[in-house]
Amino acid sequence: MFGRGVEIKTPDQVAVMRSAGLVVAECLARVRAAVAPGVTTAELDAIARACIAEHGATSNFLGYGATDLAGTGGFPGVICTSVNDEVVHGIPGDRALREGDVISIDCGAVVDGWHGDAAVTVAVGTVAPEVAELASVTEAALWEGIAAAQPGGRLGDVGHAVQACVRAHGDYGIVDAFTGHGIGTAMHQEPDVPNTGRRGRGLRLSPGLVIAIEPMLTLGSPSVRILADDWTAVSADGSWAAHVEHSVAVTPEGPWVLTDADGGRARLAAAGVPCGAR
Repeated sequence: MFGRGVEIKTPDQVAVMRSAGLVVAECLARVRAAVAPGVTTAELDAIARACIAEHGATSNFLGYGATDLAGTGGFPGVICTSVNDEVVHGIPGDRALREGDVISIDCGAVVDGWHGDAAVTVAVGTVAPEVAELASVTEAALWEGIAAAQPGGRLGDVGHAVQACVRAHGDYGIVDAFTGHGIGTAMHQEPDVPNTGRRGRGLRLSPGLVIAIEPMLTLGSPSVRILADDWTAVSADGSWAAHVEHSVAVTPEGPWVLTDADGGRARLAAAGVPCGAR
């Protein structure tokens, strides 16, 4: 640990986090492949549950936020399924997806006490051009943030890279009510990882730091409100949203994307950025 409770991992601990990240990656791949008109969000949750169990992992979403040992009040799914104007934390249920919807799917897993966390945004069939562009910009901003997670850099470099990418593509709402976060022996740890920032400012990015970078954009206002279920965050103006995320380890060689199947090699190589994937 160093400074303000920030957790620095050994290489062996990061390797276990990679195992958790690969479980998350496979869960998201299976769920993404199942997205189609008529499929319910509960059916998607069941696919992720089976995948987590198959790998002998546990869910870090199920029961999260419980108010007692019985799990009362905890999150009821192993994935968050946020549709259209839902930004994050949508609860899986009997909602059937429709042609033209967009769904953000957030998933986490725990292996030997170490956490992984990632999210994707998926089009349901053919979506409106502005929605497809929103999802594309959100994904691009995520990878710009990942590329900025270089050893010796600063946390502000990550937020600046996300923000600069978004602003270069249009006037999207950058949601600031939620941020990325540190991750390790708990799903949510210090430091917060905002999607805005100033280069050269903030916590130094030291090898062994692992952070979840997760841009959340809307087609309109960045403000959100929480629905009566006390979980689902929707855009305040009803505009549609996208959310993507990866868990990223800072290594001496560069960022290692623990929740990406190839560790981030392909995307970072295409951008000419060093990758720390093992």
